[in-house]
Order: sequence, then structure tokens, then C-alpha cells
Amino acid sequence: MGYKLFAKKDIDTLLHEAESDGGEHGQGLRRALGPLNLVTLGIGAIIGAGIFVITGQAAAQFAGPGILISFILAGIACAFAGLCYAEFASLIPIAGSAYTYSYATLGEIVAWIIGWDLILEYAFGAATVAVGWSGHFRAFMHDLGIALPAMPTSDFVLFGHPVHMTYDYIGFIVILLITTILVIGIKESANFTTGIVILKVAVVCVFIAIATLFLMKNHWQPNHWHPFIPPNTGERGEFGWSGILRGAGVVFFAYIGFDAVSTAAQEAKNPSRDMPLGILGSLVICTVLYILVSGLLTRLVPYTQLNVPDPVVVGIRATGAQWATFLVELGAIAGLATVMLVMLLGQSRVFYSMSRDGLLWPWASKIHPKFRTPYISSIVVGLFVAILATLVPLSVLDEMTSVGTLLAFALVSAGVWIMRRKHPELHRPFKTPLVPLVPILGILFSVLLIVSLSYLTLLRLVLWLIIGMVIYFTYGRKHSKVQALQSAPNGAVADPTMAD
Repeated sequence: MGYKLFAKKDIDTLLHEAESDGGEHGQGLRRALGPLNLVTLGIGAIIGAGIFVITGQAAAQFAGPGILISFILAGIACAFAGLCYAEFASLIPIAGSAYTYSYATLGEIVAWIIGWDLILEYAFGAATVAVGWSGHFRAFMHDLGIALPAMPTSDFVLFGHPVHMTYDYIGFIVILLITTILVIGIKESANFTTGIVILKVAVVCVFIAIATLFLMKNHWQPNHWHPFIPPNTGERGEFGWSGILRGAGVVFFAYIGFDAVSTAAQEAKNPSRDMPLGILGSLVICTVLYILVSGLLTRLVPYTQLNVPDPVVVGIRATGAQWATFLVELGAIAGLATVMLVMLLGQSRVFYSMSRDGLLWPWASKIHPKFRTPYISSIVVGLFVAILATLVPLSVLDEMTSVGTLLAFALVSAGVWIMRRKHPELHRPFKTPLVPLVPILGILFSVLLIVSLSYLTLLRLVLWLIIGMVIYFTYGRKHSKVQALQSAPNGAVADPTMAD
């Protein structure tokens, strides 16, 4: 009856939870999402900060025009991980994404690590995007001739060092508005996302069309692809091939979309069929758009001029099509809004799943009697992220989100391989092809991109995981339902939804 760090949640238990809608007496999460909702949910997360902000910054700081290769590498890595996610999402259609899959295959301690990692990925990512959204919104209002109140500031001394703080009230307000939408209901959130996704995909397509026609008309001039791969500066990750690898790692910030789709598996109408469509469909569409936008953008504008919050706007201005600037700015505002929505959705669902397993506090899995959403989890997460968005400037947090995403991808890829070996008899509506080759490549690509990121990013990840370990060993392991089940005399099951 000893404590087991690698205790696993039985696959039959997970399937039982899926069939029972994840709650007692039919009071679980509402199944309201179809394949179109899931594809747009994924596109809503993927198309946003990646195209409208990070493409230019990664090109200017790390890869130059070679950012196009960075997106191809990131897309390949995502394809391997996406195939593994699709198998798990159809096999275990439960809220929680990589956390749930790891619990079934790699054990409780690994599941905790990845769950805590996902909290970092979604919460800090949403706060960062909120700051970016605020900047775009202010610029948009300025172009319309509307003056917004200045952001409050304060100066103080911390540990003997002067600190200047800027309080982004717009970021705070937008997070609270999106949190309200999530509390009201997943169907309403999905419809909101679908409408905006149509707008921002149209905007991206307009940019691609205008840039292509402009270059064709001018005999493919200007051409700022020389050198296509700028020589390395002598520092690891600053241009050259190491810069392309680091660029691929950085732009993974933009690839958490299909990961977020998998967190909504318990709210899909037909998860066995629809989850693979949502994951792979959104991934393919967005990867193609990323490659086209990054190639055209660096062709039109010198990469050294793209380290700005609105690189696509800079690109469209280079074509002389000033009428399209307004449309692109509007698309960026809408795009970043849906990224925040999907990140907050994923964050609250991971909280929900971890709480149901006893690893986090009970309030995180409390379902609203009318809206059938984890409303307390959504509110707490929303307030936390809103405070972060108010206090934290737009900086290197995209790398933190990227490293969290890559760690999740590696663990899910490993999980598929393990499940194929230990449970080959399970019915898999969608099967990852070429196992174990595809999972191994998913692991290798993810690890390669993780080590390409800055040492400071890796240190921050380690510190975050240490904080998580403290919470796990002081609370989670003492309240784990799986651990309680294994410690029960004669294997008695106090909770029918838990087994091992």
C-alpha cells in the first residue's frame, strides 16, 4: 500500500468518464462542439500572435528570411506530434489534453509535471498575447483619431534596484471580457471564435493575395531574401542555422492551437471522429498560411525592420495598398482575441481535469448548474491572467510558452508509443501511422527545438516545475484519487470513476 509516483489511471476508467460526460448524473461538461467548431477553435489559437507578432520578431532577431525554413521545421515537428495527439484524442476523449494522456501512459508524477507545464503555457501565453492585443488596439484607435487614456505608471525600488512599472488596463479589461464569454458557455465561445476566425483568415488571405500580386507586377522586386540565411553573429541562436533552429523553437508559441483543441475533447459531439479532424485540419491549414506569410513578408521588407509589434502591417504598407492597412489591423485585433480565448479555455479545462483527479483543489472542477462550464476555474484563471497582463510587458514570454508546448509534444509522442506496446488491443478510431517511427521523430524534433531555446528560458522552466513539485508533494499526492484507490484495502473503490 505504498505510495507510487508512477501510478497510472486505468484506460477503462478514462473511457468510463468520457461516456458519463465527465460528471455525476449528467452534470458534466456539455457536448456541443462539431468538427467545424473544433477546426476553427484550433485556427483561432494558431493564427494570431504567430503571424501578427512573432513572425517578424523571430525573423529580425534569429533567422532572417530563413524564418520560412523555421516554420517548415516547426510544421514538420507539429505534424508528428499532431498525429500522436489525434490518436490519443480519439482513444481518450477526455478534457485535459496531454495531462490526461500522460496519466494513462507515463504515470501520475509525469502527468502532474505536464499539467503544471500546461498551466504555464496557457496562462502566461494568454497574458503575453493580451499585452500584444492592447498594443494593436491602441494603434488602431490612434489611426482612427481616438485618444485613449494613458496607461498609469509608478516607480519604486525593489531589492535596491529602481523599477518602472506600467499598468496595462486594456489588457486587464479584455481578459475579463473573454473570461465572461467562457463562463457563459463553450458553445457560445465556439460560435464567437468561428465568426472571428473567418475574419482573420480572410485578412491573412488578403495579405497573401496583395503581396503576391504586387511582387508579380514588379517582376518579383523588391527582393530582400539576400542573404536568405544571414551569417551567424558568433552567438548561438543569432542567425545562421542555429538561428533557424531557435526561430523554429520560438515560433512554437503559435502552434498550441491543436493542443488546445484536445483539451475540449470532452465537449465534442463525436470525439472519436471529430478530434482528429479538428487537430490535423487546423494544423495543416495554419502551417501553409504561416509559410506563405513569412516568405512574402521577408521578401517585401528587410528582416532587420520587422522587430515590431505589427510586422504584417509593415508588410502591407510596403505594397502601397494603404486601404488594406485598416483591414489587417482589424484582423490582428480579432486574431489575438481568439488566441486569448482558446488559451484561457485550455487553461481552465486542464485545471478541471487535475481537480477531478484530486491533484488540485475541489473548486477547480465545480460545474455551473446552468451554463455547465467550470466557472470557478475560469474566473480564477481569468483574474490571474488579467493581473499578469496588467503588470507584465510583452517580452520573452513567447519562449516560455514554446518550451511548454514542446515538452507536451514530446510526452504525448512517448505516450502513444507506450500505449501501443502495453495496450495493443484497444480500439483506436484513429491510428498514428508508422509507429514507432512517427512518435520517435516527434520526440526527437521536440527535444531538438527545446535545446535550441535560450538557457534562461530553460532555467525558468525548471524553476516553474520546482514550484509545481512543492504543490504536488504538499497537496496533490495526499488527495490523489488514484493513490487513494491503490491504498484501499482489498482494492475497494470508493469513487466509481477512478480505477487503476
